[in-house]
Amino acid sequence: MFRATVRADRLRFVEEPRTAVRFPGTGKRTSTSRSERTNVPGEVVAGKEYRDALIVYRLATRLTGQPEDGRDTEDGAGA
Repeated sequence: MFRATVRADRLRFVEEPRTAVRFPGTGKRTSTSRSERTNVPGEVVAGKEYRDALIVYRLATRLTGQPEDGRDTEDGAGA
């Protein structure tokens, strides 16, 4: 799991942010991401100032399929 926390007395975006989360590579996976925000809306407005901002972002992913042929398994033995 990845977790990031951002705190700011004042926060202002020059332009509306464009965000994307990608998981490159192969294999089936289950992924989740979420953010908890204090004094910052889900969609920010460019040029508006947000005070006493707190954002906690969490991201988790895990492979759910079988290892591919030729790849090592969890115990280190080849397939």
